[in-house]
Amino acid sequence: MSGDSSSVDYAGRARDALGFSRWWQILAAAAMMAAVSPYQYVWSSIEGPLAESLEISLPALGAVFSFYVVFQSLSQFPAGWWRDRSGPRYLTFLAAILAGGGYLGLAYATSIWQLYVLYSVGAVGVGIVYTVAVNTAVKWFPDRSGLTTGIGTMAFAAGSTLVVPYVRANATVGGYQDVLRNMGLGILIVLLLGTVVLRDPPSEWLARENGAEEDDSDLAASLRGRAYKTTEVLRTWQFWLLYAMFVAIAGADLLVIANVVRFAEAFGFAAVVATASATLLPLAAGVSRLVLGEVSDRYPRKYVMAGSFLLAGVFRFGLIAAGETDAEIAFVGLVMAAMFFSSPLYVYFPAMLADYYGAEFSSSNYAVLYTAKVGGGVIAGTVAGFLVAGFGWVSTFALGGGLAVAAGLAALVLRPPAGSGMGDADPDAAG
Repeated sequence: MSGDSSSVDYAGRARDALGFSRWWQILAAAAMMAAVSPYQYVWSSIEGPLAESLEISLPALGAVFSFYVVFQSLSQFPAGWWRDRSGPRYLTFLAAILAGGGYLGLAYATSIWQLYVLYSVGAVGVGIVYTVAVNTAVKWFPDRSGLTTGIGTMAFAAGSTLVVPYVRANATVGGYQDVLRNMGLGILIVLLLGTVVLRDPPSEWLARENGAEEDDSDLAASLRGRAYKTTEVLRTWQFWLLYAMFVAIAGADLLVIANVVRFAEAFGFAAVVATASATLLPLAAGVSRLVLGEVSDRYPRKYVMAGSFLLAGVFRFGLIAAGETDAEIAFVGLVMAAMFFSSPLYVYFPAMLADYYGAEFSSSNYAVLYTAKVGGGVIAGTVAGFLVAGFGWVSTFALGGGLAVAAGLAALVLRPPAGSGMGDADPDAAG
Protein backbone atom coordinates (compact mmCIF):
# COMPACT_ATOMS: atom_id res chain seq x y z
CA MET A 1 0.00 0.00 0.00
CA SER A 2 1.08 3.54 -0.54
CA GLY A 3 0.85 4.48 3.12
CA ASP A 4 3.49 3.46 5.69
CA SER A 5 1.75 1.26 8.21
CA SER A 6 4.95 0.01 9.83
CA SER A 7 4.30 1.94 13.08
CA VAL A 8 1.74 -0.66 14.13
CA ASP A 9 2.48 -4.38 14.46
CA TYR A 10 -0.86 -5.72 13.23
CA ALA A 11 0.27 -9.35 13.25
CA GLY A 12 1.50 -9.08 16.82
CA ARG A 13 -1.61 -7.34 18.05
CA ALA A 14 -3.80 -9.93 16.34
CA ARG A 15 -1.84 -12.76 17.98
CA ASP A 16 -2.29 -11.12 21.38
CA ALA A 17 -6.04 -10.83 20.81
CA LEU A 18 -6.57 -14.30 19.34
CA GLY A 19 -3.88 -16.40 20.98
CA PHE A 20 -2.85 -17.66 17.55
CA SER A 21 -1.97 -16.30 14.10
CA ARG A 22 -4.58 -14.17 12.34
CA TRP A 23 -4.00 -16.28 9.20
CA TRP A 24 -6.18 -18.98 10.78
CA GLN A 25 -9.08 -16.56 10.39
CA ILE A 26 -8.42 -16.40 6.64
CA LEU A 27 -8.05 -20.17 6.37
CA ALA A 28 -11.41 -20.68 8.09
CA ALA A 29 -13.08 -18.02 5.94
CA ALA A 30 -11.67 -19.53 2.74
CA ALA A 31 -12.79 -23.05 3.72
CA MET A 32 -16.31 -21.76 4.35
CA MET A 33 -16.37 -19.97 0.99
CA ALA A 34 -15.24 -23.12 -0.81
CA ALA A 35 -17.86 -25.18 1.03
CA VAL A 36 -20.82 -23.05 -0.14
CA SER A 37 -19.51 -22.41 -3.67
CA PRO A 38 -21.49 -25.32 -5.21
CA TYR A 39 -24.65 -23.25 -4.89
CA GLN A 40 -23.32 -20.94 -7.62
CA TYR A 41 -21.02 -23.17 -9.64
CA VAL A 42 -22.51 -26.71 -9.47
CA TRP A 43 -26.16 -25.95 -10.16
CA SER A 44 -25.79 -26.56 -13.90
CA SER A 45 -24.58 -30.11 -13.13
CA ILE A 46 -27.56 -31.09 -10.95
CA GLU A 47 -30.48 -29.30 -12.62
CA GLY A 48 -30.74 -31.90 -15.39
CA PRO A 49 -31.23 -34.92 -13.09
CA LEU A 50 -33.60 -32.87 -10.91
CA ALA A 51 -35.69 -31.86 -13.89
CA GLU A 52 -35.88 -35.41 -15.23
CA SER A 53 -36.65 -37.00 -11.89
CA LEU A 54 -39.36 -34.51 -10.93
CA GLU A 55 -40.65 -34.16 -14.50
CA ILE A 56 -40.04 -30.39 -14.54
CA SER A 57 -39.00 -28.51 -17.67
CA LEU A 58 -35.51 -26.97 -17.65
CA PRO A 59 -36.85 -23.46 -18.46
CA ALA A 60 -39.01 -23.66 -15.33
CA LEU A 61 -35.92 -24.54 -13.31
CA GLY A 62 -34.14 -21.46 -14.64
CA ALA A 63 -35.90 -19.35 -12.03
CA VAL A 64 -34.15 -21.32 -9.28
CA PHE A 65 -30.81 -19.72 -10.10
CA SER A 66 -32.42 -16.27 -10.41
CA PHE A 67 -33.81 -16.67 -6.89
CA TYR A 68 -30.32 -17.67 -5.75
CA VAL A 69 -28.72 -14.46 -7.07
CA VAL A 70 -31.39 -12.25 -5.50
CA PHE A 71 -31.40 -13.89 -2.06
CA GLN A 72 -27.63 -14.33 -1.94
CA SER A 73 -27.12 -10.64 -2.69
CA LEU A 74 -29.90 -9.06 -0.64
CA SER A 75 -29.29 -11.18 2.48
CA GLN A 76 -25.90 -9.59 2.97
CA PHE A 77 -27.03 -6.25 4.38
CA PRO A 78 -28.94 -7.62 7.39
CA ALA A 79 -26.17 -10.20 7.86
CA GLY A 80 -23.49 -7.51 7.69
CA TRP A 81 -25.38 -5.26 10.11
CA TRP A 82 -25.65 -8.13 12.60
CA ARG A 83 -22.02 -9.17 12.23
CA ASP A 84 -20.64 -5.64 12.75
CA ARG A 85 -22.51 -5.41 16.05
CA SER A 86 -22.54 -8.96 17.41
CA GLY A 87 -19.62 -10.74 15.76
CA PRO A 88 -19.60 -13.70 13.36
CA ARG A 89 -20.18 -16.75 15.59
CA TYR A 90 -23.98 -17.03 15.86
CA LEU A 91 -24.41 -15.68 12.36
CA THR A 92 -22.12 -18.40 10.97
CA PHE A 93 -24.08 -21.02 12.90
CA LEU A 94 -27.27 -19.78 11.23
CA ALA A 95 -25.54 -19.95 7.84
CA ALA A 96 -24.56 -23.57 8.53
CA ILE A 97 -28.18 -24.51 9.16
CA LEU A 98 -29.49 -22.63 6.11
CA ALA A 99 -26.82 -23.56 3.54
CA GLY A 100 -26.34 -27.15 4.74
CA GLY A 101 -30.05 -27.64 5.20
CA GLY A 102 -30.82 -26.25 1.76
CA TYR A 103 -28.93 -29.02 -0.03
CA LEU A 104 -30.15 -31.69 2.40
CA GLY A 105 -33.72 -30.57 1.73
CA LEU A 106 -33.21 -30.63 -2.04
CA ALA A 107 -32.46 -34.33 -1.81
CA TYR A 108 -36.05 -34.90 -0.67
CA ALA A 109 -37.86 -32.23 -2.72
CA THR A 110 -40.82 -33.44 -4.75
CA SER A 111 -42.13 -30.25 -6.40
CA ILE A 112 -40.81 -27.13 -8.08
CA TRP A 113 -41.99 -24.77 -5.33
CA GLN A 114 -39.92 -26.76 -2.84
CA LEU A 115 -36.87 -26.31 -5.08
CA TYR A 116 -37.49 -22.56 -5.19
CA VAL A 117 -37.82 -22.29 -1.42
CA LEU A 118 -34.92 -24.58 -0.52
CA TYR A 119 -32.45 -23.02 -2.96
CA SER A 120 -33.46 -19.54 -1.77
CA VAL A 121 -33.01 -20.55 1.87
CA GLY A 122 -29.61 -21.97 1.01
CA ALA A 123 -28.77 -18.77 -0.87
CA VAL A 124 -29.35 -16.75 2.30
CA GLY A 125 -26.81 -18.99 4.02
CA VAL A 126 -24.38 -18.42 1.15
CA GLY A 127 -24.90 -14.66 1.44
CA ILE A 128 -24.14 -14.79 5.16
CA VAL A 129 -20.96 -16.79 4.58
CA TYR A 130 -19.87 -14.43 1.82
CA THR A 131 -20.19 -11.26 3.87
CA VAL A 132 -18.65 -12.89 6.97
CA ALA A 133 -15.68 -14.26 5.03
CA VAL A 134 -14.88 -11.15 3.00
CA ASN A 135 -15.09 -8.87 5.99
CA THR A 136 -13.06 -11.18 8.19
CA ALA A 137 -10.20 -10.36 5.82
CA VAL A 138 -10.92 -6.64 5.94
CA LYS A 139 -11.17 -6.53 9.74
CA TRP A 140 -8.08 -8.60 10.60
CA PHE A 141 -5.85 -7.46 7.71
CA PRO A 142 -6.22 -3.69 7.21
CA ASP A 143 -2.62 -3.75 6.00
CA ARG A 144 -3.16 -6.55 3.42
CA SER A 145 -6.87 -6.40 2.63
CA GLY A 146 -6.40 -6.96 -1.11
CA LEU A 147 -4.46 -10.22 -0.74
CA THR A 148 -6.61 -11.68 2.03
CA THR A 149 -9.90 -10.73 0.40
CA GLY A 150 -8.52 -12.34 -2.74
CA ILE A 151 -7.87 -15.62 -0.91
CA GLY A 152 -11.48 -15.84 0.27
CA THR A 153 -13.08 -14.89 -3.02
CA MET A 154 -10.68 -17.19 -4.90
CA ALA A 155 -11.93 -20.05 -2.73
CA PHE A 156 -15.49 -19.16 -3.67
CA ALA A 157 -14.67 -19.10 -7.38
CA ALA A 158 -12.41 -22.15 -7.54
CA GLY A 159 -13.54 -24.20 -4.53
CA SER A 160 -16.28 -25.99 -6.42
CA THR A 161 -13.70 -27.49 -8.79
CA LEU A 162 -12.97 -29.97 -5.98
CA VAL A 163 -16.49 -31.40 -6.14
CA VAL A 164 -17.43 -30.93 -9.80
CA PRO A 165 -15.89 -34.27 -10.92
CA TYR A 166 -17.76 -36.08 -8.12
CA VAL A 167 -21.02 -34.34 -8.96
CA ARG A 168 -20.79 -34.94 -12.71
CA ALA A 169 -19.96 -38.61 -12.18
CA ASN A 170 -22.81 -39.27 -9.74
CA ALA A 171 -25.54 -36.70 -10.41
CA THR A 172 -27.80 -39.12 -12.27
CA VAL A 173 -31.53 -39.57 -11.87
CA GLY A 174 -30.85 -42.45 -9.52
CA GLY A 175 -27.88 -40.94 -7.68
CA TYR A 176 -28.39 -37.18 -7.37
CA GLN A 177 -30.10 -37.51 -3.98
CA ASP A 178 -26.96 -39.01 -2.44
CA VAL A 179 -24.88 -36.25 -4.04
CA LEU A 180 -27.09 -33.53 -2.56
CA ARG A 181 -27.11 -35.15 0.89
CA ASN A 182 -23.33 -35.51 0.93
CA MET A 183 -22.75 -31.92 -0.16
CA GLY A 184 -25.26 -30.68 2.41
CA LEU A 185 -23.49 -32.56 5.20
CA GLY A 186 -20.11 -31.28 3.99
CA ILE A 187 -21.33 -27.69 4.03
CA LEU A 188 -22.85 -28.14 7.50
CA ILE A 189 -19.65 -29.59 9.01
CA VAL A 190 -17.26 -27.00 7.50
CA LEU A 191 -19.44 -24.06 8.56
CA LEU A 192 -19.89 -25.40 12.09
CA LEU A 193 -16.11 -25.66 12.40
CA GLY A 194 -15.96 -22.05 11.21
CA THR A 195 -18.10 -20.95 14.14
CA VAL A 196 -15.37 -22.24 16.48
CA VAL A 197 -12.53 -20.33 14.81
CA LEU A 198 -14.02 -17.05 13.62
CA ARG A 199 -14.14 -13.95 15.78
CA ASP A 200 -13.71 -10.20 15.33
CA PRO A 201 -10.83 -8.06 16.60
CA PRO A 202 -11.37 -5.90 19.69
CA SER A 203 -12.51 -2.41 18.78
CA GLU A 204 -9.37 -0.71 20.14
CA TRP A 205 -6.76 -2.93 18.51
CA LEU A 206 -5.85 -0.37 15.81
CA ALA A 207 -5.18 2.43 18.31
CA ARG A 208 -1.73 4.03 17.87
CA GLU A 209 0.74 3.15 20.57
CA ASN A 210 1.04 5.50 23.56
CA GLY A 211 -1.63 7.72 22.05
CA ALA A 212 0.79 8.93 19.41
CA GLU A 213 -0.63 11.45 16.96
CA GLU A 214 1.61 10.79 14.00
CA ASP A 215 1.11 12.25 10.56
CA ASP A 216 -0.93 9.48 8.97
CA SER A 217 -2.80 11.49 6.36
CA ASP A 218 -1.72 9.07 3.65
CA LEU A 219 -3.05 5.98 5.42
CA ALA A 220 -6.31 4.31 4.47
CA ALA A 221 -9.23 4.92 6.79
CA SER A 222 -9.14 1.33 8.05
CA LEU A 223 -5.48 1.68 9.10
CA ARG A 224 -6.24 4.86 11.02
CA GLY A 225 -9.20 3.35 12.83
CA ARG A 226 -11.60 5.79 11.11
CA ALA A 227 -15.08 4.27 10.89
CA TYR A 228 -17.94 5.50 8.70
CA LYS A 229 -21.41 4.16 9.43
CA THR A 230 -23.56 3.17 6.47
CA THR A 231 -25.69 6.30 6.72
CA GLU A 232 -22.52 8.41 6.39
CA VAL A 233 -21.23 6.32 3.51
CA LEU A 234 -24.46 6.78 1.56
CA ARG A 235 -24.02 10.56 1.70
CA THR A 236 -20.79 10.49 -0.30
CA TRP A 237 -20.65 10.59 -4.09
CA GLN A 238 -17.75 8.14 -4.07
CA PHE A 239 -20.04 5.37 -2.87
CA TRP A 240 -22.54 5.91 -5.66
CA LEU A 241 -19.81 5.96 -8.28
CA LEU A 242 -18.49 2.68 -6.85
CA TYR A 243 -22.05 1.33 -6.98
CA ALA A 244 -22.45 2.20 -10.66
CA MET A 245 -19.03 0.70 -11.41
CA PHE A 246 -20.02 -2.49 -9.59
CA VAL A 247 -23.21 -2.84 -11.63
CA ALA A 248 -21.26 -2.35 -14.86
CA ILE A 249 -18.35 -4.70 -14.22
CA ALA A 250 -20.52 -7.35 -12.54
CA GLY A 251 -22.76 -7.28 -15.60
CA ALA A 252 -19.76 -7.75 -17.87
CA ASP A 253 -18.40 -10.54 -15.65
CA LEU A 254 -21.66 -12.48 -15.27
CA LEU A 255 -22.46 -12.09 -18.95
CA VAL A 256 -19.43 -14.21 -19.84
CA ILE A 257 -19.98 -16.70 -16.99
CA ALA A 258 -23.60 -17.33 -17.98
CA ASN A 259 -23.22 -17.36 -21.76
CA VAL A 260 -19.71 -18.40 -22.80
CA VAL A 261 -20.82 -21.86 -23.97
CA ARG A 262 -23.64 -20.53 -26.13
CA PHE A 263 -21.37 -17.78 -27.46
CA ALA A 264 -18.82 -20.37 -28.58
CA GLU A 265 -21.56 -22.46 -30.15
CA ALA A 266 -22.92 -19.43 -32.00
CA PHE A 267 -19.59 -19.17 -33.84
CA GLY A 268 -19.73 -22.86 -34.74
CA PHE A 269 -16.75 -23.83 -32.59
CA ALA A 270 -16.23 -27.51 -31.72
CA ALA A 271 -17.75 -28.75 -28.47
CA VAL A 272 -14.28 -29.11 -26.96
CA VAL A 273 -13.77 -25.33 -27.27
CA ALA A 274 -16.95 -24.57 -25.36
CA THR A 275 -16.08 -27.20 -22.72
CA ALA A 276 -12.53 -25.90 -22.31
CA SER A 277 -13.78 -22.32 -21.99
CA ALA A 278 -16.34 -23.24 -19.32
CA THR A 279 -13.84 -25.39 -17.41
CA LEU A 280 -10.94 -22.93 -17.39
CA LEU A 281 -13.10 -19.86 -16.70
CA PRO A 282 -13.50 -20.37 -12.91
CA LEU A 283 -9.82 -21.26 -12.61
CA ALA A 284 -8.78 -17.96 -14.21
CA ALA A 285 -11.32 -16.10 -12.07
CA GLY A 286 -10.02 -17.66 -8.86
CA VAL A 287 -6.29 -17.23 -9.51
CA SER A 288 -6.77 -13.61 -10.58
CA ARG A 289 -8.35 -12.65 -7.27
CA LEU A 290 -5.29 -13.81 -5.39
CA VAL A 291 -2.73 -12.33 -7.80
CA LEU A 292 -4.35 -8.96 -8.45
CA GLY A 293 -5.48 -8.67 -4.84
CA GLU A 294 -1.81 -8.73 -3.83
CA VAL A 295 -0.94 -6.25 -6.60
CA SER A 296 -3.63 -3.85 -5.33
CA ASP A 297 -2.00 -3.92 -1.87
CA ARG A 298 1.37 -2.94 -3.31
CA TYR A 299 0.33 -0.22 -5.75
CA PRO A 300 -2.36 2.51 -5.71
CA ARG A 301 -5.57 0.53 -5.68
CA LYS A 302 -7.64 2.76 -7.92
CA TYR A 303 -5.08 2.55 -10.73
CA VAL A 304 -4.85 -1.24 -10.44
CA MET A 305 -8.65 -1.35 -10.59
CA ALA A 306 -8.79 0.99 -13.58
CA GLY A 307 -6.18 -0.93 -15.55
CA SER A 308 -7.77 -4.26 -14.71
CA PHE A 309 -11.26 -3.25 -15.87
CA LEU A 310 -9.95 -1.59 -19.04
CA LEU A 311 -8.09 -4.78 -19.96
CA ALA A 312 -11.20 -6.82 -19.15
CA GLY A 313 -13.09 -4.74 -21.72
CA VAL A 314 -10.36 -5.02 -24.35
CA PHE A 315 -10.24 -8.81 -24.02
CA ARG A 316 -14.02 -9.03 -24.35
CA PHE A 317 -13.78 -7.25 -27.67
CA GLY A 318 -10.96 -9.68 -28.49
CA LEU A 319 -13.38 -12.57 -27.90
CA ILE A 320 -15.60 -11.21 -30.64
CA ALA A 321 -12.64 -10.91 -33.01
CA ALA A 322 -11.53 -14.47 -32.23
CA GLY A 323 -15.01 -15.77 -32.91
CA GLU A 324 -15.35 -13.97 -36.21
CA THR A 325 -11.94 -15.25 -37.41
CA ASP A 326 -12.49 -18.86 -36.26
CA ALA A 327 -9.50 -18.67 -33.90
CA GLU A 328 -10.47 -21.43 -31.48
CA ILE A 329 -7.33 -21.51 -29.31
CA ALA A 330 -7.27 -17.72 -29.11
CA PHE A 331 -10.93 -17.77 -28.07
CA VAL A 332 -10.21 -20.02 -25.07
CA GLY A 333 -7.22 -17.88 -24.11
CA LEU A 334 -9.23 -14.68 -24.37
CA VAL A 335 -12.00 -16.12 -22.19
CA MET A 336 -9.39 -16.72 -19.49
CA ALA A 337 -7.86 -13.27 -19.96
CA ALA A 338 -11.23 -11.52 -19.90
CA MET A 339 -12.18 -13.27 -16.65
CA PHE A 340 -8.73 -12.78 -15.13
CA PHE A 341 -9.15 -9.02 -15.23
CA SER A 342 -12.86 -8.69 -14.40
CA SER A 343 -13.31 -11.23 -11.60
CA PRO A 344 -11.11 -9.37 -9.07
CA LEU A 345 -14.00 -6.92 -8.76
CA TYR A 346 -14.92 -8.96 -5.67
CA VAL A 347 -11.50 -8.09 -4.23
CA TYR A 348 -11.16 -4.46 -5.29
CA PHE A 349 -14.51 -3.20 -4.05
CA PRO A 350 -14.45 -4.41 -0.42
CA ALA A 351 -10.81 -3.33 -0.10
CA MET A 352 -11.50 0.09 -1.61
CA LEU A 353 -14.54 0.53 0.60
CA ALA A 354 -12.41 -0.19 3.69
CA ASP A 355 -9.72 2.19 2.39
CA TYR A 356 -12.25 5.01 2.12
CA TYR A 357 -14.64 4.27 4.99
CA GLY A 358 -12.85 2.05 7.52
CA ALA A 359 -13.21 -1.54 8.67
CA GLU A 360 -15.43 -1.32 11.76
CA PHE A 361 -18.68 -1.22 9.78
CA SER A 362 -17.27 -2.87 6.66
CA SER A 363 -19.75 -5.76 6.71
CA SER A 364 -22.87 -3.62 6.47
CA ASN A 365 -21.20 -1.06 4.16
CA TYR A 366 -20.03 -3.69 1.67
CA ALA A 367 -23.35 -5.53 1.91
CA VAL A 368 -25.12 -2.43 0.60
CA LEU A 369 -22.60 -2.10 -2.22
CA TYR A 370 -22.93 -5.81 -3.02
CA THR A 371 -26.62 -5.37 -3.88
CA ALA A 372 -25.28 -3.93 -7.14
CA LYS A 373 -24.66 -7.55 -8.18
CA VAL A 374 -28.42 -7.83 -8.71
CA GLY A 375 -28.14 -5.12 -11.35
CA GLY A 376 -25.27 -7.01 -12.94
CA GLY A 377 -27.40 -10.14 -12.94
CA VAL A 378 -30.19 -8.31 -14.74
CA ILE A 379 -27.71 -7.22 -17.42
CA ALA A 380 -26.33 -10.75 -17.80
CA GLY A 381 -29.80 -12.32 -17.86
CA THR A 382 -32.75 -10.21 -18.93
CA VAL A 383 -30.88 -7.54 -20.90
CA ALA A 384 -28.61 -10.09 -22.56
CA GLY A 385 -31.61 -12.20 -23.56
CA PHE A 386 -33.28 -9.20 -25.17
CA LEU A 387 -30.11 -8.21 -27.03
CA VAL A 388 -29.45 -11.74 -28.28
CA ALA A 389 -32.99 -12.02 -29.61
CA GLY A 390 -32.89 -8.63 -31.30
CA PHE A 391 -29.28 -8.08 -32.31
CA GLY A 392 -27.30 -11.30 -31.83
CA TRP A 393 -24.39 -12.45 -29.67
CA VAL A 394 -21.79 -10.05 -31.04
CA SER A 395 -23.72 -6.99 -29.91
CA THR A 396 -24.41 -8.60 -26.55
CA PHE A 397 -20.74 -9.32 -25.81
CA ALA A 398 -19.80 -5.89 -27.15
CA LEU A 399 -22.05 -4.43 -24.44
CA GLY A 400 -20.04 -6.37 -21.86
CA GLY A 401 -16.81 -4.94 -23.25
CA GLY A 402 -18.21 -1.42 -23.18
CA LEU A 403 -19.40 -1.77 -19.58
CA ALA A 404 -15.98 -2.98 -18.44
CA VAL A 405 -14.20 -0.09 -20.19
CA ALA A 406 -16.66 2.40 -18.66
CA ALA A 407 -15.98 0.99 -15.17
CA GLY A 408 -12.24 1.30 -15.73
CA LEU A 409 -12.47 4.91 -16.81
CA ALA A 410 -14.77 5.74 -13.89
CA ALA A 411 -12.18 4.37 -11.44
CA LEU A 412 -9.80 7.15 -12.48
CA VAL A 413 -12.26 9.73 -11.08
CA LEU A 414 -12.25 8.22 -7.58
CA ARG A 415 -10.65 10.04 -4.67
CA PRO A 416 -11.02 9.78 -0.88
CA PRO A 417 -14.15 11.29 0.69
CA ALA A 418 -13.73 14.91 1.78
CA GLY A 419 -12.81 15.14 5.43
CA SER A 420 -11.69 11.52 5.61
CA GLY A 421 -8.22 12.54 6.68
CA MET A 422 -6.62 10.52 3.90
CA GLY A 423 -4.96 13.52 2.39
CA ASP A 424 -6.97 15.24 -0.36
CA ALA A 425 -3.73 16.31 -1.98
CA ASP A 426 -2.77 12.68 -2.48
CA PRO A 427 -5.70 10.90 -4.13
CA ASP A 428 -3.64 7.77 -4.65
CA ALA A 429 -3.43 7.13 -0.92
CA ALA A 430 -6.37 4.76 -1.20
CA GLY A 431 -4.01 2.09 -2.52
